[in-house]
Amino acid sequence: MTAARLILLAMLLGLAGCDQIETLLTDPKIAQRVADSKAIGSACRYGMRSIEDCYAKNEKASKAAIFDGWKEMDQYMRDNKIDGIPSKDEKPPQPVEEVLDEKASDNSKAKPKAKP
Repeated sequence: MTAARLILLAMLLGLAGCDQIETLLTDPKIAQRVADSKAIGSACRYGMRSIEDCYAKNEKASKAAIFDGWKEMDQYMRDNKIDGIPSKDEKPPQPVEEVLDEKASDNSKAKPKAKP
């Protein structure tokens, strides 16, 4: 009986030092979803997206896990002086061209319209 207790005690002490014990006890699908959400947050930070945009693009993912991943990547990038890379799927807005009619602008300056 003492040998069984010693083995049990050794196993418990071994597992107490394991930082992955929580993932071993939870459902693997839930742990995978949390890990995916953290990866999404990290990718958003590296892709120079705001956290709000990341939430909007990934509505089904856990917001807390996205934030954790975003925050971890932000700290990692600051510590290692890594610049983010703008994402290629979002194109910057096209500049609006203004067509100026010189005659119309000259006439409006020369003759102010009278108010009735």
